[in-house]
Amino acid sequence: MHKVRVIPVLLLKDWGIEKSIRFKDYVYVGSPINAARVFNGYNVDELILLDILAGPQGRAPRAEIVSQIAEETHMPLTVGGGVRDLETMRSLLGAGVDRVSINSGAVEDPGLIRAGANLFGSQCIVVSIDVRKRWNRRYEVYIHGGQKRTGLDPVDWARRAEDAGAGEILLTSIDHDGMMDGYDIDLLQRVCDAVGIPVIACGGAGAVDHFAEAVDWGHASAVAAGACFLFFGPRRTVLINYPSDAELSAALGPERIRQKDLKALPPERER
Repeated sequence: MHKVRVIPVLLLKDWGIEKSIRFKDYVYVGSPINAARVFNGYNVDELILLDILAGPQGRAPRAEIVSQIAEETHMPLTVGGGVRDLETMRSLLGAGVDRVSINSGAVEDPGLIRAGANLFGSQCIVVSIDVRKRWNRRYEVYIHGGQKRTGLDPVDWARRAEDAGAGEILLTSIDHDGMMDGYDIDLLQRVCDAVGIPVIACGGAGAVDHFAEAVDWGHASAVAAGACFLFFGPRRTVLINYPSDAELSAALGPERIRQKDLKALPPERER
């Protein structure tokens, strides 16, 4: 069996799920309840649900939707979007969620990370970091759905999040989001090598081989994807899917030949 967690990410919008390309051009995919049921059938490792309207609308993820999805899932569930206080964390955890993801709220109030970790435990706190590469090739953390610059360097922010008590980091490349051409390996390496907590790679996966690249070359602890599990074929036909155990074991299992100790990146991933 593969040992690396492979995690679908669902973007919740009202009672539907959508998928973006570079945090824009959203496309309706279907029902989150149905998606959760399908992923249950595939015995996926975990599920991440992000309410993309919660932050802009100044609210928490809708409890009635979250609780229904939690009832349908038999795997660990992480929920984020609009999480800016301890009461929201308490409500989500009480609704059956295993971990909460905080993004903009953590940047705007870094003390929220420590407060949440102290009250609920670090294992419940995932800090989500969305990153763009600027014109000068420097990476920068963005918040508010990728719309607002912060001036933060993702490596520095990841270290601060770890020091504050985060149990895990969800690292998303906005530039690679929905492109299905592979993760930003350079970004992954920089952040993963700078912290001691698990880092989930997100943004860009289109094939099982990309998962292996994120682990072997980017040093990610886990991999997450949206489009890879929601679309099929060059026309991006909506089809919820998940790799077989055999496919995942071949790419991520302990018996495979690993490349992570090599110093150079693959040619197509060079800086």
